[in-house]
Amino acid sequence: MHQSLRAAAVAVTALVASGSAAPAAARVFDPTSFTLANGLTVVVIQNSRAPVVQHMVWYKVGSADEPLGKSGIAHYLEHLMFKGSEQVAPGEFSRSVARHGGRDNAFTSFDYTAYFQTIAADRLEMVMRMEADRMANLRLTDSLARPELGVVLEERRQRVDSQPGAQLSEQVQATLYQHHPYRIPIIGWEHEIRSLTADDALAFYRTWYAPNNAVLVVSGAVTPAGVRDLAERIYGPIPARTVPARQRVQEPPRLANARVEMAHPRVRQVSLALRWLTPIDRPGTEGAGTSEALQVLEDILGGGATSRLHRALVLDQQLATGASASYDGSRLDQGQFALSLTPKQEVAVERAEAALRAELARLLADGVSEAEVQRAQHRLLSQAIYARDSLGTGARAIGLALATGGTIEDVEHWPDRIRAVTAAQVSAIARAVLRPDIAVVSVLRPQPQS
Repeated sequence: MHQSLRAAAVAVTALVASGSAAPAAARVFDPTSFTLANGLTVVVIQNSRAPVVQHMVWYKVGSADEPLGKSGIAHYLEHLMFKGSEQVAPGEFSRSVARHGGRDNAFTSFDYTAYFQTIAADRLEMVMRMEADRMANLRLTDSLARPELGVVLEERRQRVDSQPGAQLSEQVQATLYQHHPYRIPIIGWEHEIRSLTADDALAFYRTWYAPNNAVLVVSGAVTPAGVRDLAERIYGPIPARTVPARQRVQEPPRLANARVEMAHPRVRQVSLALRWLTPIDRPGTEGAGTSEALQVLEDILGGGATSRLHRALVLDQQLATGASASYDGSRLDQGQFALSLTPKQEVAVERAEAALRAELARLLADGVSEAEVQRAQHRLLSQAIYARDSLGTGARAIGLALATGGTIEDVEHWPDRIRAVTAAQVSAIARAVLRPDIAVVSVLRPQPQS
């Protein structure tokens, strides 16, 4: 199930404001939500298939909230959150989880930072105490923080600097977003990472890591009453703090095409893509309600072997080894839509691009059919049916929604909104977003032999 889920939900908003506990409408995950006196939002998803729980804390801050010149600080702080407190020694958090048969990790995105543990249900109190401790009592010194900077730089070398596709992606994002901080890599620019300090991390931590800027999601063999009792005893004493409003600039209108090309000796096969920004899909915005139409369009164009692009470019014309469409709408601000193609080695990139643009032109001229929409709806809704089987899917879907301006009911009513999508809506959003005159084209190719 795609996780760009944003619409107003008066009932859940009132529930959170009042602090009372009651289940949201039972559509997908049937969660229970309440809010502690210190502002911490708590969501409980009961799943008793196994005596296991997933405990997740989402902070409503990510790399797009970093001060200018401090790129990578959100991700750096994620690493440093494992460096301990007065109660927990450096590295002991993960060692303790592992000793009890669990696993833990964390991830940073543009709009949020999340920490999670998966462990036996009778160990929930243990991980909750450690997570609450580092929410309030992180201890950092230069001697702890400086070595971790080397770890982050090595991560960048492995994931970006040694990967031509990742290098190109950074350049593409910096072109696609002309003004918004989404143009800056989550991991940060190397020269700025090198300048980060323990004081920078502590300042970021003290600004954003507060219970009233966090969401706790517990999924698994638990009860709402049991989680509420633990949360009030363990997280409840942490005082709320004033958290600044997120300062997000808006993208100016794109008025022209852009092209980003890169050749690299490690590349063996050409790849190309066309990308566009998509509207912000939140209540009260011009793009409200477009997310589901774009999800259906993504499936029609790139949803497997029966999709338009695969049939036309891989099977019929035999120009490519792969063709796909992707929609990233799981952001607080503008997402993006992409059409991608991997031409066969004997096919010139110019010919492949012309064929891809021809399919785009056909889409914009003729639109999509109701039959195509119905097949896409069926595939998407089938994913929702199985989503509840996973311990982590609901926790991630709801945590992501609440961290990016959405609500629980956005998640729960997603199937209804998918069912309501029409061919006319999909065709209209395709024409509004996938304009050939403002596409950002990227090409990655092998470096010619000298």
